[in-house]
Amino acid sequence: MPDSTFSQPSAVCPTTISVARSALGDRFQAEALAESLALDNLGVVRPRDVRDFPIVLFLDEQGLSVQVTGKGAPGPVRAEFVTGKMGYRREHGGGAGQMVAKAVGLQKTRASLHVVDATAGLGQDGFILASLGCRVTLFERNPVIHALLADGLARASLNSDCSAIVERMQLREGSSIDWLAQPDTEAADVIYLDPMFPHRDKSALVKKEMQVFRTIVGDDGDSGQLLAGALERARYRVVVKRPRKAPIIEGPEPTTRIEGKSSRYDVYSIRALPPQ
Repeated sequence: MPDSTFSQPSAVCPTTISVARSALGDRFQAEALAESLALDNLGVVRPRDVRDFPIVLFLDEQGLSVQVTGKGAPGPVRAEFVTGKMGYRREHGGGAGQMVAKAVGLQKTRASLHVVDATAGLGQDGFILASLGCRVTLFERNPVIHALLADGLARASLNSDCSAIVERMQLREGSSIDWLAQPDTEAADVIYLDPMFPHRDKSALVKKEMQVFRTIVGDDGDSGQLLAGALERARYRVVVKRPRKAPIIEGPEPTTRIEGKSSRYDVYSIRALPPQ
């Protein structure tokens, strides 16, 4: 559950996004969401018919999503762990051989690591790490993306195949930068960063997600500050996910890199992981 002792996420631009629902969407949830985010509630509408807002935070029978409005807009983007890409990856993924698992170091230790996902987004990497036994604390400072992630985790917790994984995940309120700066912040074994960066991937899914994310979030201009704070608080390593050809975040050189076809992981080692 979110912890209100940390600073609240940054405000949402009320001229950019509104709340809406389908006829099967939860009216009370929509009203509460609009009130908490100080957004207009359009009631029951079709996103394609909305003209006054470029994006709607939309509730239907499948949960919460964000959708670009107007005719011909891409479909909904939501935090989904039970079905789709994440459901397939959960059932058929490569286990500790996955790139994010290698970067965190799961092939080098049998210890149950505490990972702080400081830029959680839709929680996909955090969910993978939790499925491999890590205890994962997630921070997402944008309130719209935070609401999507909270909804996705709540739905996944009701699924018998996902509930045990979600139990290892804790979504926190506020900015991870503020959390890292607090003198009494407990060290995490690994801190994982995936700051927003202009992606060049041409796949339809990435284009759809990035179109929405770019409008809502923009770029992370304080990623250097985030890396510096993470290096102060991580016990064993900091891992930064980047597009494969992107420059490193301002700061020290990474200890090593793990490269894939479209992305890479910059690993900043602090000390050796415990064997068990």
